[in-house]
Amino acid sequence: MEFGITFKGFVEPERARYLVRAAEYAGFTYCWFYDSHILWRDCYAAIAMCMEHTTDMRFGPLVTNPDVRDWSVAASLFGSLSKQSGGRFDLAVGRGDSSRRVMGKKPATLARVTEFIEKTRAMVRGEEVTYGEIDESVKFPWAVGHDMPSWIAAYGPLALKTAGQSADGVVLQLADPGLCKWFTDQCLDAGKAAGRDMSNYRAMAAAPAYFGDKARAIEATKWFPAMVGNHVADIVEKYGADSDQVPASLTSYIEKRRGYDYSKHGQADNPFLDFITPDVVENFCVLGEPEEHIAKMHALKAAGITQFNIYLDSGDEEEIIAGYGRHVIPAFR
Repeated sequence: MEFGITFKGFVEPERARYLVRAAEYAGFTYCWFYDSHILWRDCYAAIAMCMEHTTDMRFGPLVTNPDVRDWSVAASLFGSLSKQSGGRFDLAVGRGDSSRRVMGKKPATLARVTEFIEKTRAMVRGEEVTYGEIDESVKFPWAVGHDMPSWIAAYGPLALKTAGQSADGVVLQLADPGLCKWFTDQCLDAGKAAGRDMSNYRAMAAAPAYFGDKARAIEATKWFPAMVGNHVADIVEKYGADSDQVPASLTSYIEKRRGYDYSKHGQADNPFLDFITPDVVENFCVLGEPEEHIAKMHALKAAGITQFNIYLDSGDEEEIIAGYGRHVIPAFR
């Protein structure tokens, strides 16, 4: 089991440097950043800064999308960060939720996500690439041949199929072991059906973690199922609430959802949290005493999860990092 942390762009630079050093010392091997350029500061400047203050930790956006940057600009960012860090850069891509919708635009198609990954990875490797409607092919003379690991964020059946067929791993925004197994198995089946070797396929559970009193932990993390519910609402709209293609345990909790405020995306003060119940928060997050965290990590690992990634958005960041470094991570080494 690998362990990661995720930052939003509102973390002050001094604090980000401090926390990322503490996380690497504690045994975390990944640091991810939200990529939503209007809501928060640009993530790639922060990634470059944090790379300079770590030695082995890997970095990447969680997640970027194909439609906010020209693809050669995006690939140049990815390749530059990879080169200056000694290859410590992963690419995680989604359709574009907050990054696009906050501008009143629709997310990208899954076909475009797949092509974006294919073309940007090729550019970073130093290959000659054509894309879109550009008149001339693109080739970076400075590329060093790095092959970026790729991830796709997914919930719905088509997205999970795409992640299994076209990426090295899947990003799952929840820590419910039953749902994680359901999602991961679909990716593995799709990859095998496409003739891929899935023995090293990776699956990430990304969710908040919080130690201590359960009621306090639930209050601090209930913003997260609301954020997930925004994605689930898209799935329900596409497949229906009673579809056998989507588990009822995922869709039922949004029945009383009234909406979502993208200006408060992933924040505790989002006004649309009243439909979230304590049991949903416990299922989707990792809460309680250290032994409860360890038990849930074992359940996630058994479900096929290879990385647990903590959204550090709920306060007590130092305590969470230290608690994982003292108690949880050592149990998986």
